[in-house]
Amino acid sequence: MHVVIQEYKNTTLSSNTAKSLCYCPYLIVNLKSWHDILLKLPPPHLFSFLPSRFMAYTMVHLCWKLSICFFYYQVVSGRVRREGHYVAAVYEHESILSPNPTALVDRRSALDLMGKNLDIYEQQAVAAARQGAQIIVFPEDGIHGFNFTRSSIYPYLDFVLHSHSGKWNPCREPYLFNDTEVIQRLSCMALKNKIFLVANLGTKQPCEHTDPHCPPDGRYQFNTNVAFDDDGTLVATYRKHNLYFEYAFDTPPEPDYKHFDTPFAGKFGMFTCFDILFFEPAVNLIRQYNLKQIVYPTAWMNQLPLLSAVEFQQAFATAFNVNILAANIHHPTLGMTGSGIYTPVKSFIYHNMESYGGKLIVAEIPVITTDHETNLESNERFRVNLHDSCRTFTSTLLDDQVCFKEQEETPGRVSEKGNEQLPPPFYAEMMYDNFTFVPVWGEKGQLQVCANTLCCYLNYQRAVLTDELYALGVFDGLHTVHGTYYVQACALVKCGGLSFSTCGQEVTDATALIDFQLWGNMSTPYIFPLLLTSGITLDFADHMGWKNNHYFMSKNRTSSGLLTAALYGRWYEKD
Repeated sequence: MHVVIQEYKNTTLSSNTAKSLCYCPYLIVNLKSWHDILLKLPPPHLFSFLPSRFMAYTMVHLCWKLSICFFYYQVVSGRVRREGHYVAAVYEHESILSPNPTALVDRRSALDLMGKNLDIYEQQAVAAARQGAQIIVFPEDGIHGFNFTRSSIYPYLDFVLHSHSGKWNPCREPYLFNDTEVIQRLSCMALKNKIFLVANLGTKQPCEHTDPHCPPDGRYQFNTNVAFDDDGTLVATYRKHNLYFEYAFDTPPEPDYKHFDTPFAGKFGMFTCFDILFFEPAVNLIRQYNLKQIVYPTAWMNQLPLLSAVEFQQAFATAFNVNILAANIHHPTLGMTGSGIYTPVKSFIYHNMESYGGKLIVAEIPVITTDHETNLESNERFRVNLHDSCRTFTSTLLDDQVCFKEQEETPGRVSEKGNEQLPPPFYAEMMYDNFTFVPVWGEKGQLQVCANTLCCYLNYQRAVLTDELYALGVFDGLHTVHGTYYVQACALVKCGGLSFSTCGQEVTDATALIDFQLWGNMSTPYIFPLLLTSGITLDFADHMGWKNNHYFMSKNRTSSGLLTAALYGRWYEKD
């Protein structure tokens, strides 16, 4: 036995060798646990004819095969993780929709439709677990769909007692409440796959007419996220606060601040879709509980150039120094796609407007601990280090005027020749708002454009002049279409054509590589840095931060053609 063990200890195995060891008559490739391995062992009576010494040798030999095979499986499946990291999964789901969501159906018909979507969820939970995922997030509206009336959605609603303080495992205790079939199935998915699971569904809760917020029909209907631990226990529920034309649902009387604990990454907070644009509850949740991991089901309709799903999800992760696990619905004809696993400095994304079907994303990311600096602390650090970043930027890109000095006024709108005044600003609609623009002409230059109290500045240099029009735009005002919220934005965007009237249009492809520094005298500390490149891909700024009450972002050479570089500020107090 010692000889056999020593032989295997001294053997270096290639991946092909390890694979071949798994192809023995008693094993299957896709092993999930030691329990699975033991079930594959031959029965003892098959060895009864063998001499005891030979049997011992055979069993040790087989055990080493099993050990190596299991270790190989652990590696290729992602179950061997780096310290301080965890494996996350999000699924962009093309949901099976009701052909007539306004029609009234019975509970059985509603369960049949939702069951088809849950079948897909179950397949994806299994696939994610096999790849070593410890948590999986599914999108908003993925189970029941959308465009219901208050009455027509009722058969699709599960009962969830949001104030329930005790632990409930719906898979193990299905008898506790009525109308919990969807909750039960999600719980069993988590339990069977030993994975934390987050999903979105419609829920109902009866209320008394003595409740001043109780709807006339005597019940609340909520757009709800549910989170289960890897034993199937319901650990958190969240009711969406900022509804987006969702007439079937009620806004909860007070914002939910919901989070749950995990053994691999600490606390996760959660909110839904449109919530990401508002202070309550998203920003307050992160600040109040110092959260660094976020789960985010969404049904987001992309709107270029400033609010595509992957663009803003990444900006939020960067602005608040958090990890975001974002799962979007997939319906390209409705402009709905864009999911990802985001860290402040890296992303794993999916955006596909061309094809149909779902997409599972699995990635290993570092845990961000509460020891990491907050966004405000990060801004202070950027202020301290700004001079160094300016020197780096100017020495490789432009002249010393790029980074304005202490007590020095910001450069005006002058051309690269220094003595020609640029054409007057022009106006165009972008994101349903009236932006003020100036064109970005020539190989390099310095620009300024102002609106209300906000002035935006740009220094730029193109590697090669292309037949593309870019413009620098500013907006400082209340956005009132598809929601009401106050925006301060400085945006360098590619226009849809060569005329000024095309600036602000949705564009998905570009070739121009532009080095730039963009800054503005923002009045809010909540700045989301947007950097979107050709094909709806993401890039990251080289430097960003505050100086002299101006927020700036700089980049030396984007990875591909520039679509949007913007400072998107949300002035929550003025909503």
